[in-house]
Amino acid sequence: MKLSDFKTILPSLETISFKTPSGEFVPKYFHITEIGHVNKRFIDCGGTVRHEDFVTFQLWEGPDIWHKLEPSKLLDIIILFEKQFGANDHEIEIEYQGETINKYGLSFEDKVFVLSSKKTACLAQDACGIPAVNKIISNVESCCTPGSGCC
Repeated sequence: MKLSDFKTILPSLETISFKTPSGEFVPKYFHITEIGHVNKRFIDCGGTVRHEDFVTFQLWEGPDIWHKLEPSKLLDIIILFEKQFGANDHEIEIEYQGETINKYGLSFEDKVFVLSSKKTACLAQDACGIPAVNKIISNVESCCTPGSGCC
């Protein structure tokens, strides 16, 4: 979800709710302790220079269980962020505490923001010798057919 989409949704909400990939809800007393603009420049294992820009929200459960972040207050914080860093309409990445800081994608369903799991991946599979999944399956199927003598 892009920041502009998030901002468009906020005014229609009475409360802000986040649900984790496991279906649990982030406690209603969460804080958004920071909103950031991340400009990531990196090189993949194939030698290609890459660039990503995204906006991060850090969710935190404080000890103050009476805390409740109103949609209008969060929109004010986002506006301050945009004034300070420019209007960056990038994808949002959510940081939320697990065993370590977990990073999630974001979508919206039934008046709830849904955190989606993110996975690592090789961005240069052709350059570092990782065969495509279809090729692996094809090799296994051709080797292990009945009567082929390989199994």
